[in-house]
Amino acid sequence: MPAYLIGHVNVRDAQRWAQYRSSVPATLAGWGGALVFRGRLAQTLSGEPPYAETVVLRFPDLASIDAWHRSAEYQALIPLRQAAADVQLASYESDD
Repeated sequence: MPAYLIGHVNVRDAQRWAQYRSSVPATLAGWGGALVFRGRLAQTLSGEPPYAETVVLRFPDLASIDAWHRSAEYQALIPLRQAAADVQLASYESDD
């Protein structure tokens, strides 16, 4: 069953964030990950969203998300991510 990783982001350093963003896709292929959506907040219709950007990645299952996140390739990018932005990552199982 597909699983999704959703990241909520507030960028602090645009140059470092661009470097991180351009590096992530190469880490996804080995785990069956794919970008579904990346975008900036356009309008708040209800509540107070704490993040300005969102990214959604699709994986074959939760185990693939965990393996990707623990992979040496992705772990090497985490210091860059932490220097560039405040990021909340959460995985979700699909009900479909």
